[in-house]
Amino acid sequence: MTVRIHSTAVVDAAAELGPEVVVEPYAIIGSGVRIGDSTTVAARATVVGDTKIGSGCHIGIGSVVGTDPQDLKFQGERTTLEIGDSTHLREYTTINRGTAASGSTVIGRRCYFMSYVHVAHDCRIGDDVVLANAVQLGGHVAIDDNAQIGGATPIHQFVHIGTHAFVGGGSRVPNDVPPYTMAVGNPSRLFGINTEGLRRADFDPELRLALKRAYRLLFNSAWPRIDAVEFLRAESGHIPQVMELVSFVERSERGVLV
Repeated sequence: MTVRIHSTAVVDAAAELGPEVVVEPYAIIGSGVRIGDSTTVAARATVVGDTKIGSGCHIGIGSVVGTDPQDLKFQGERTTLEIGDSTHLREYTTINRGTAASGSTVIGRRCYFMSYVHVAHDCRIGDDVVLANAVQLGGHVAIDDNAQIGGATPIHQFVHIGTHAFVGGGSRVPNDVPPYTMAVGNPSRLFGINTEGLRRADFDPELRLALKRAYRLLFNSAWPRIDAVEFLRAESGHIPQVMELVSFVERSERGVLV
């Protein structure tokens, strides 16, 4: 139940480290940091600011976590970063705290961020999200549970990516990506339902079929979208996932990809 801190690491006396935390050579941990049980801060990583990291996490080699937001409006106000349990950051990940706009950047549980990922200020990332190498998130991006983003993908500020969505590598994402869909391209466009991802997530075949039908009606039919929405609410209002897709499209502030 001891904390293991390498002799070359620099850990502020005011930092809070739980049992079994490991701090590897030349890592730096600042005064406002709280780190949960059994988390590892790898060699040369830096964790600063008002940052809370959950239990069982891994902060990769050379990562820089909890730094000031890259926003010219930031005036040094107190903002936070929260990272949920069992989240794994690979080498050279960078994550900024929030700004006064929301006060915090929040990352969920069991996320996996590969090397050179950047998460900007005020982002909201759900549970079980995978960001491949060199994914770059602008400020205020929201990514819902179980979404996966391929490598070298820039995502514009304020974009919302829905649950179980998949974005192919090398894409550029300027607009919202609806839940359960697949997007790719520069700029991105939709390529149907994320069939393979839903199958791997054990979605029932009938549910996958219902989502495909809803997708076709919303995006691949001659119906005005308002008519498609009304029809789906009447026909499929008993299917929560279809209603989530419909509601996402209705709520979108940036507009969804097509």
